[in-house]
Amino acid sequence: MSRKPVAISVKGVEKVYKLYDKSSDRVREALGLTRKTRHKKHYALKGIDMNIYQGECVGIIGTNGSGKSTVLKIITGVLSPTNGEVEVNGRISALLELGAGFNMEYNGIENVYLNGMMIGFSEKEIEEKLQDILDFADIGDYVYQPVKTYSSGMFVRLAFAVAINIEPEILIVDEALSVGDVFFQAKCYHKFEEFKQMGKTIVFVSHDLSSISKYCDRVILLNKGVKLGEGSPKEMIDAYKQVLVGQYEIPEGRENERFADDPALREAAGKALGGEPGERAAKGANSTASGATSARAEGINPDVLEYGTKQARIVEYYLTDDRGVRTTAVIKGTRFTLHMKVEFSDHIPGPIFAFSVKNVKGTEITGTNSMIEKAFLESVDAGETKEITFTQKMSLQGGEYLLSLGVTGYNGDSFEVYHRLYDVMNLTVISDKDTVGYYDMESEIAVM
Repeated sequence: MSRKPVAISVKGVEKVYKLYDKSSDRVREALGLTRKTRHKKHYALKGIDMNIYQGECVGIIGTNGSGKSTVLKIITGVLSPTNGEVEVNGRISALLELGAGFNMEYNGIENVYLNGMMIGFSEKEIEEKLQDILDFADIGDYVYQPVKTYSSGMFVRLAFAVAINIEPEILIVDEALSVGDVFFQAKCYHKFEEFKQMGKTIVFVSHDLSSISKYCDRVILLNKGVKLGEGSPKEMIDAYKQVLVGQYEIPEGRENERFADDPALREAAGKALGGEPGERAAKGANSTASGATSARAEGINPDVLEYGTKQARIVEYYLTDDRGVRTTAVIKGTRFTLHMKVEFSDHIPGPIFAFSVKNVKGTEITGTNSMIEKAFLESVDAGETKEITFTQKMSLQGGEYLLSLGVTGYNGDSFEVYHRLYDVMNLTVISDKDTVGYYDMESEIAVM
């Protein structure tokens, strides 16, 4: 199937800032009073390439300082790239960081006209849209007050209302929705769905991984100004979690790409995971047969994403139903147990045993760990083996889910990942009654 036309093209974009030890060095260099270079180069972005196609909702994720906001500012024209090219095909409406594009001394109405005219609308066109903007923002008489008196929530309500009501072909949102209340956020995400159905393009930066997973068709992962990868929300969210703990590994077959030798990428990649690519360190419930086909038949993922220092290793895992029978299918409303066996090769102060449940789109639905439950707070010595069980009632709706397992802990103030297995096995919930959403609240209804 052929792709849709390109809405945004970013080719080889770099953004370099000059950093000076002293303000006088900046002046001396600017006036040509020194032959010595007085600055250091800081790459906010380095060699970024991406294409965003019409009608896509693309998320951009990464840690603070990864260059997410910088690339959006370059796309919208707020910043100019040091090197590279950006091409935009369509009218852009952008909701960047709080305050961008607004005059703090103007009231809300005046800022609506200011923003509309900056985008190219006439005063008459803005007047026709004004009531829709005010209805969506729903900030009452505050719209007649200077925006410098607004709370962050009121400010973002007005800014988003302007952004979506000026008929953009491309909507760019940078984290701003996180300051709104839950009802306003729900209204905004509903608008995202409407925009997607209308074939509009959305570029969305957020630390809310659930929203990224739910609304985005594709995700781009940045770290320290370098593009680490792009792909499905699930794939990139899993990679992002590795970046967060310094254990991201360059995907197999990409070692020789031009960015693989970049110091920033090497730092992001962290230390190697150890073991051969694709090694399955853990064996599932009935995983005695070899091969991907056998593993899948038993609910075990042969392509499990695993990483960690391996000072502790999950060597066995399986589920049992309320009768103690090993299974990957659980009847809704019954109790079931997740079993883990962990071997320790080093002394670990207070290991944390954890599991989580995702839906097939990668959204984390629920989970817990031994620290939250205050179930185990002891140290474990090298050579020991621990068997852990999590027993609970199944309240999820009928369907297919994925289980992830982990052993982590704290070494002083440093958080350590000893072994993680993402989406390691399948969990099927069997139900003859499903309610709305992810789980059943087991409501008791009385009609008098």
